[in-house]
Amino acid sequence: MEIRNRRVLITGGSSGIGLALAQVLGLKGAHVAISGRQTGKLDEAIASLRVAGVSAKPILADVATESGRAATLRGVLEAFGGVDVLVNNAGGVRAGRLENTTESEIRAMIEVDLVAPILLTQALLPSLRESGDSAVVNVASGIALIGMPFYTTYAAVKAGLAHFGEALRRELSGEGIHVLTAYPGATETPMMQSSRAGAELGFVREPAIAVADAICSGLEENAFEVIRGGEARAQMIALNRSEPAALDRRFAGMKAALEEAVRDHHAL
Repeated sequence: MEIRNRRVLITGGSSGIGLALAQVLGLKGAHVAISGRQTGKLDEAIASLRVAGVSAKPILADVATESGRAATLRGVLEAFGGVDVLVNNAGGVRAGRLENTTESEIRAMIEVDLVAPILLTQALLPSLRESGDSAVVNVASGIALIGMPFYTTYAAVKAGLAHFGEALRRELSGEGIHVLTAYPGATETPMMQSSRAGAELGFVREPAIAVADAICSGLEENAFEVIRGGEARAQMIALNRSEPAALDRRFAGMKAALEEAVRDHHAL
């Protein structure tokens, strides 16, 4: 896909990977709209993009709500008249033991990480189809590929998002709409600020701009997936398929330390 002049909507674009991707795509000539839930953060994001040389359209909306999705749809269509690339990036997490996670936290993760991308994609399919050469990018997580203890619901919804994308790609095959799934690892974003898990537990964080560059390259190459984490992550994914008990033992060895490190990881 050629990025220049593409009309791009990025949900959760006021920080982290979404904001970095807005910068990367904008500098390549895309017309970018970003959505966010908080006026202050959205204003700051637009200002930072302007400094970087990118003019972006802000959309104040919570895509986890029906009204927020309607506002997002209305905002991007009014701004651009259509959409060529939808990036389902907005997400939330609550780590910790399942029995210590509240029902409201579980439902919040399901709504923002899975329900919202499905329904927003559904709503924008007519515009994406009209484009003739368009794409849906779903930002999942490395945890969708390797389920980690203390991330049970998050692993479930991100794996669900990944399989939604895979099925949708096959459903839309030959119809001019490509689907790309991104699997970031630990990334330096506001969402990770409340986690104390570091490299000693396998959480080697990379800059959000590196993830954004990889997603952009994936779009340009019409890739099916972008998996971060390098060879170490690839080996873990292979081991999880061939000998999952080996990973069970590895996680068991760090279980106590991991539980303590992520028990306050909360971004909803």
